[in-house]
Amino acid sequence: MLQSPLTVRAAAAVQAAEAAVVCVASVLSAIDAAAGRSYRTDSGVALTVIGFGTAVALGYVAAGLARARQWSRTPALLTQLFTGIVGIYLVEGHRYAWGVPALALTAAGFIALLVPPSLRALTGGRPAPPQGPPGSAG
Repeated sequence: MLQSPLTVRAAAAVQAAEAAVVCVASVLSAIDAAAGRSYRTDSGVALTVIGFGTAVALGYVAAGLARARQWSRTPALLTQLFTGIVGIYLVEGHRYAWGVPALALTAAGFIALLVPPSLRALTGGRPAPPQGPPGSAG
């Protein structure tokens, strides 16, 4: 079995770190819900359950990246996009302790996923279809 490129393994590590951050945020949400510090208890519980489910899904994508599975590329890119949006929102809200690391993970994730070795590994290394002469149909 061929080992995946370093860049794909780096993307998997970023994805796993994002899963861990979501898991930590879910634990904090669970603590707040249990202590009655949520806006509403039922919404605190729902956010906690959604958070843990998301952490599991992100971990699954990280495992797919670690094995250089082609299906993992799109969800990993979407994760980076979402993490970047959340990071910007957190920085604008002066939550730098969460926002700056989120933006750093986003940048690292996008770079690791979009460099040529990762693209080759995660797209099957298929060459582009041949181009016909300009003006030809087909």
